[in-house]
Amino acid sequence: MVVEMSFSKNMELSLIPSLPDDVAIDIVARVPRSHYPTLSLVSKSFRNLIASPKLYKTRSQLGITQHRVYAVLRNRNTGDFSFYILHQRLNSYNRLVHVRTLPHMSSRGSYVPVGSKVYAFNNLSAVSFDCISHRAQRVPDIPQRMCYKEVNVIGKKVYVIGDAFCHYVGENGWSKGWQKAVTVFDTETQSWEPKLVNKDMSVGLGPFWSDSVVMEGKIYLKGYRNGDSFVYGPRERKWESMDEVMNSKEWEGSCVIEDVLYYHDRSGKALRAYDPKENSWSVVNGLEEFLAVETARSRWSLTVNYGPKKLALFFPKKRDGEKLICCAEIALERHQGGEIWGKVQWCHIVIGDGLFDMVKVVAVTV
Repeated sequence: MVVEMSFSKNMELSLIPSLPDDVAIDIVARVPRSHYPTLSLVSKSFRNLIASPKLYKTRSQLGITQHRVYAVLRNRNTGDFSFYILHQRLNSYNRLVHVRTLPHMSSRGSYVPVGSKVYAFNNLSAVSFDCISHRAQRVPDIPQRMCYKEVNVIGKKVYVIGDAFCHYVGENGWSKGWQKAVTVFDTETQSWEPKLVNKDMSVGLGPFWSDSVVMEGKIYLKGYRNGDSFVYGPRERKWESMDEVMNSKEWEGSCVIEDVLYYHDRSGKALRAYDPKENSWSVVNGLEEFLAVETARSRWSLTVNYGPKKLALFFPKKRDGEKLICCAEIALERHQGGEIWGKVQWCHIVIGDGLFDMVKVVAVTV
């Protein structure tokens, strides 16, 4: 029998009268997260527990964290940029659901997950939100206005790379103007490092990047032109040209899982993988028929790390003249000999009213 009681000030409750509170929370923490929406309907006490950071701390301590996927969608009618969460439903289709407690985002926003939070950086301002409570808070403004940004995280630090108006050494000595620069935000201290990092930069104003990822502690930035692709080493604070093999593919909309880069090659109708240790590309086997049927006419696609050895692939489809957004969960497995195989776990229409464009997708661990 469940007795309804509210949280005390220290966020403890009596859910099961015959058991201590900590044991009750331990039991709920072991329940699959997909059951939480139903469990929150039992009573106010359960609803408060589902929203409590203590529950997710217990889950983390037990090693049963799960990935949540968030998407930034643009409403074509209103022009608003809003966050949606991929809501997993039991015995039903998964859907992207609007997170109404979060504010609208900027059209120039760049997004990155850090722990159980998502950080959004505009040209100057920044905001973060907690993925448990869905409460947003301001982050200190970027020290100098940054445009055409790529944002990545290494450890607890966020690296914002883009164009900044700053002083630099030119042909005629010191000059000022727009220059490629890197600035770093420490999420533990919630502060920016005091100076823009632009020392020894060989990249000037001009290159725009189509995507960027982190592998083996370095930031890889893919340019729209092959000559504009670079690697930035935060430890050395130096740039270098991207390896020709990695740069040979147009890996826009990519993700990294266990230091291997994956992206959906729409022209080749394949899911491709780049292993930096082997310095080689390969095709993920077992997906040929699925990709040929489901993504044959996709004009864009995005992949995101969906947990250990899994990714989520988002892509558009048309049905009865309406533009839909689909998502497929793909499990990955490396066989002997190094071959990577994929298996589709499910594929659902996650937005079906044709009103939205997908801007960005991020995954967090809770």
